[in-house]
Amino acid sequence: MIVKKLSPCLLLLLSLTSPWLAYASDKTVRLTSLEWPPYASEELPQQGAAIAIVSAAFASMGYKLEVAFFPWSRAVAFSEEPDNQYIGYLPEYYSPDTAKKFIYSNAFAVGPLGFAERKDKSISWSKLEELTPYRIGIVQDYINTEKFDDMVENKSVITSVTLNDTNNLRKLVSGRIDLAVVDQHVMTYLLNSVSDLADNADQIQFNAKLLEEKKLYICFNKTEEGYAMVKIFNQGLKKIDVAAILAQHL
Repeated sequence: MIVKKLSPCLLLLLSLTSPWLAYASDKTVRLTSLEWPPYASEELPQQGAAIAIVSAAFASMGYKLEVAFFPWSRAVAFSEEPDNQYIGYLPEYYSPDTAKKFIYSNAFAVGPLGFAERKDKSISWSKLEELTPYRIGIVQDYINTEKFDDMVENKSVITSVTLNDTNNLRKLVSGRIDLAVVDQHVMTYLLNSVSDLADNADQIQFNAKLLEEKKLYICFNKTEEGYAMVKIFNQGLKKIDVAAILAQHL
């Protein structure tokens, strides 16, 4: 290969201008994420379930994973900027609009997406249209389900937007919203670990009807290195025991 014939000084110079050469030389994959325990968090062992899986998959292919944590909107925006140090972000749900901008990896986990609700005001529903009388808490820039997100965009449902799931659950506890869209594992974790939510955990439950079992992915930049790294990750994913890793974290 040509790279092997380059002097160390020239390789370093090229790596500063070519992100792909930088990845190839130090075998470090840099992604962005958010605080979304138990899937992703700087405070958790191995940075949470999702990052533990992704790290193991890359490690099986000889790569080291580094994750930088930001609020969700910034995590996506940083990874999308051209010529930046991040090659993508995680974890993400599938969306046709997002697929126009990023390369989706193979799914590495599945999470139950639904509604948190107050036990004393449980809501029975079979179609999303039946939820129009209620105020529903959503997190800014989160993908939910295609139909629900269309209803939000068309203002067919009453929504209250916040920056994270923790604030959403606080709104639910205080009665400012009737439902909060949330992953069940995330809800359980927050109700057990955030002190003010834990004090009121007996008031909250997960609605009986699921919105959807959502697959989790990495979104890679649509660049030469992005296309190469998604192949490497997908190969590595086949080599690890995902179920065993999930069982340690969820």
